[in-house]
Amino acid sequence: QVQLVESGGGLVQAGGSLRLSCAASGSIFSIGAMGWYRQAPGKQRELVARITSGGSTNYADSVKGRFTISRDNARNAMYLQMNSAKPEDTGVYYCNADVTATSRNLNNYWGQGTQVTVSS
Repeated sequence: QVQLVESGGGLVQAGGSLRLSCAASGSIFSIGAMGWYRQAPGKQRELVARITSGGSTNYADSVKGRFTISRDNARNAMYLQMNSAKPEDTGVYYCNADVTATSRNLNNYWGQGTQVTVSS
């Protein structure tokens, strides 16, 4: 079994910063691409940022220049540094990862989500 657990969400004022973390645990052989998604009330879940195992990144246009995704392969962890937060960044942020288990089965996993609220 593989688990993804997010942390670091909370309430921040517009213009402020927040750092989200995602920790993967369980029967992990390797982790491929990882990503952060978010879902605002009444809206579909959307990609925020993605990072490959080699460190290549891509971002949603709405967060470019403000958010930075990173990962620590030794710790099976991923991070999202959120700067210059805007009220429209409010939502539940989910961690996602392609994980090859020790059984060599490859599956896509989601965390349970962490709430981010940006007040104006």
